[in-house]
Amino acid sequence: MDNQTSVKFHILPFSLEAKDKPLIFGIFLAIYLTGIFLNLSVIAVICLDAHLHSPMYVFFCNLSSIDICYTTVVIPNLLYILLSGDDLLSVTQCFTQIYFFIAYASAEVTLLFVMGFDRYVAICHPLSYHQILNKKICILITVTIWITASLNSLLFFILLLRLTFSKVVSIKNFFCDVIDIFNASCGGSYEFNILLYAEMVVFGLFPVICNVFSYVNIVRVILRIKSKQGRRKTFSTCLSHLIVMIIYYSTGSVVYVIPFPDKTVIMKQILSVIYTVEVPMINPLIYSLRNSEIRKASRKLLKIK
Repeated sequence: MDNQTSVKFHILPFSLEAKDKPLIFGIFLAIYLTGIFLNLSVIAVICLDAHLHSPMYVFFCNLSSIDICYTTVVIPNLLYILLSGDDLLSVTQCFTQIYFFIAYASAEVTLLFVMGFDRYVAICHPLSYHQILNKKICILITVTIWITASLNSLLFFILLLRLTFSKVVSIKNFFCDVIDIFNASCGGSYEFNILLYAEMVVFGLFPVICNVFSYVNIVRVILRIKSKQGRRKTFSTCLSHLIVMIIYYSTGSVVYVIPFPDKTVIMKQILSVIYTVEVPMINPLIYSLRNSEIRKASRKLLKIK
């Protein structure tokens, strides 16, 4: 990349006509502002209510923080492209977006795995819950998530610097995605492919297998509960996490595992919108609407009887 500082990345979001851009701009602006408001509301409620300072809600708060950063990496630049029509990004702009996007995506995947473990401990080992997930452990987990995500993103960033590109690179996506950038490079990199496969195992397959194992044990515990109301209440505490995990992993894995020809690239972009834009917006809705403690704390904060 030493001699390629003049390379420009041509972002082509959704193959839009000029007349459609104001409408798409309005939709994404509404989604972005709604997501920011909802996630900030969850953070405020959890921070201001002392009863919610338990491991599960600390992880909720971290998830909302990551979701705010996650969408902010992607949406503002997309809004600028739609509004101004300037869809050229420099190497610095594109690679900076890639670095932070991978960092926040890695943090989100890791945190979803940790939240699954939290539900497993709470339901399968309730008497040891506060010993296993005490305050120090929660802080350590949070710090580890951010450090791991940053190092993982740095590794991708270093390998991307070794790639070479033509002067103008067309990216048929609404942001600089690492896969699109790699496919547009001249020659590619063997190390990059190895890292990508390792990434799929460490941040994809491994967390899914662990979460499946956790939920198998959770279901066994729930089935042993004699009260129907007790079974419903216990399962509802982890249903929110299960819904988010299924949506996020299913859409993300399809985008990164299945190759999309040019004719179906719009489908890839739609799936990308789901896990990069819509999931961070609906996360606080799913968790707060299904959680009586958050609803109660929200009413208390707003002084609504």
